[in-house]
Amino acid sequence: EIENLELVHETLKKPLPNTMLKSYLIKNARIVNEGEVFEGDLLVENGRIAKIDGSIGPKNGNVTIIDANGKFLLPGVIDDQVHFREPGLTHKGDIYSESRAAVAGGITSYMEQPNTKPAALTIEELEKKYARASQVSLANYSFNMGASNDNLEELKKVSKRDVAGIKIFMGSSTGNMLVDEQKTLEGIFQLDHQLITHCEDEATIKANLERAKAEFGDNIPMAQHPIIRSEEACYLSSSTAVNLAKKYNSRLHIFHISTGKETKLFSNRKPLAEKRITAEVCVHHLWFDHSQYAKKGSHIKWNPAVKTSADREALWKALLDDRLDVIA
Repeated sequence: EIENLELVHETLKKPLPNTMLKSYLIKNARIVNEGEVFEGDLLVENGRIAKIDGSIGPKNGNVTIIDANGKFLLPGVIDDQVHFREPGLTHKGDIYSESRAAVAGGITSYMEQPNTKPAALTIEELEKKYARASQVSLANYSFNMGASNDNLEELKKVSKRDVAGIKIFMGSSTGNMLVDEQKTLEGIFQLDHQLITHCEDEATIKANLERAKAEFGDNIPMAQHPIIRSEEACYLSSSTAVNLAKKYNSRLHIFHISTGKETKLFSNRKPLAEKRITAEVCVHHLWFDHSQYAKKGSHIKWNPAVKTSADREALWKALLDDRLDVIA
């Protein structure tokens, strides 16, 4: 659960199918809730959890009883970073197909990113995504508004109630949404909204890329990806974002931390609910390392890049000691 992101647009307005309004009694489960694991039963009525107790009996014969037989029963997961590629890139996926996949994996709420085609850089484009989701999404949803070098006035109008956050690409990635003008960044970090950043220093990446081209020409090996999109590129950008957030007391959430060096920017001295600056790590950065590029190639190519095994170990350590707050 993301306590620092001001979630989630109102849930689907369509009437729920009758099959979703049946009553279910799940018995003998190991229930995971609010930091505890305990054995018990859970009753669902009219599409909502009605009761959790050590033992619950059915009220009538219209309840479907499921014996969990000691299996874990978990709350639905909130995914703070998804890319559903609608509009404009639906050959990769769309809101219906990807929300369906999310629900199949236990994710019941998501926050989708603005680097679609066209990018969600205006409230008008953002509202189109909400309208589409109201028709086809199978999970609760919110959509982040995108920042650019020239839409600051539009960002000032964004609703805190309906929009999870403002996404700032401080390094280029999919979509042309790089924000690299210092004056613009200063203005954005003064907004009273949840700010979310992709942090890689563009100048460092470009310099590294030119060196790789000089050495390898057009056939740059995949193993160069974490050297081009390097530790220093990530740290320079992340530290800039953190310093701006401290300067303006911004509410900042940094996506996909990929290096051990960056983890030193974050603290576990406050409870999560009191943090103004939070950070996320992705599953692929916790699982893979640079030694696997030779075999897996582009299958493990992400921005930011998968780094070294030492970085992976440092990410795990920071996650487990609460310097990193979210897994995406």
